[in-house]
Amino acid sequence: MRRSLTQERLAEMVGVRRETIIFLEQGKYNPSLRLAHNVARALQTTMEELFIFEDKERTED
Repeated sequence: MRRSLTQERLAEMVGVRRETIIFLEQGKYNPSLRLAHNVARALQTTMEELFIFEDKERTED
C-alpha cells in the first residue's frame, strides 16, 4: 500500500529538499542507495517497485 503524501511531506520524512523529490519523480536525479531506501520505506514499498534502473551500457553479443 502506498501512502498519499505531498512532495513537501515526503521530503521532510527522508531529509531532503522538495526539489529533490521533484527531480526524482522526473527521472532527473539518481538517488543514493540510502535515499532510495528511505523513500521506499516512507512510501511503504520496495526500491525495486519504486525505481526502474536501465543498464544503457549493456550490449547483446
